Amino acid sequence: QVQLVESGGGSVQAGESLRLSCATSGFTNRDNCLGWVRQGPGKQREGVAALAEVDGSTIYADSVKGRFTISLDDATNTLYLQMNSLMPEDTAKYYCAAVINTRCGLDFLLPHPQLFERWGQGTQVSVSS
Repeated sequence: QVQLVESGGGSVQAGESLRLSCATSGFTNRDNCLGWVRQGPGKQREGVAALAEVDGSTIYADSVKGRFTISLDDATNTLYLQMNSLMPEDTAKYYCAAVINTRCGLDFLLPHPQLFERWGQGTQVSVSS
């Protein structure tokens, strides 16, 4: 059974950095799409970044491009989201998410985060100005 467990959220000042981690388990192959999705107060869920495990390709939302980096440590099966130059509008609950046993269409997946099948419990990120 696929499990996703996030950690690393917290409260920071604008301009600071945080790294989110997602411990993954239960995958049976590398045909998976992994991603980070956030939901801010009063907002819809937004796909932030996604990665295709089979070839490591990545995609980012325009709102975070150049500031956030998604990566996967194959040795520990841990997905990361390095967040730099944080802004108050990045305040949200961040979820690790996955689509399993599929080839990833990242261009379509990221703008449609409801297509992710597996979700972690989320970790809160709060950025003050």
